[in-house]
Amino acid sequence: MDINTLRSVVTVVGFVLFIGIVWWAWSSKRSTDFSQAANLPFEQE
Repeated sequence: MDINTLRSVVTVVGFVLFIGIVWWAWSSKRSTDFSQAANLPFEQE
């Protein structure tokens, strides 16, 4: 395994992780939690 293969593997793993995080953040199951978290600063006096 040379350095270019290792770089390619790290790039693909990073891209898959990025897509996974974006999918998790935009999933409909998480939207209520994120909307509640977004309104936290406005609930304090």
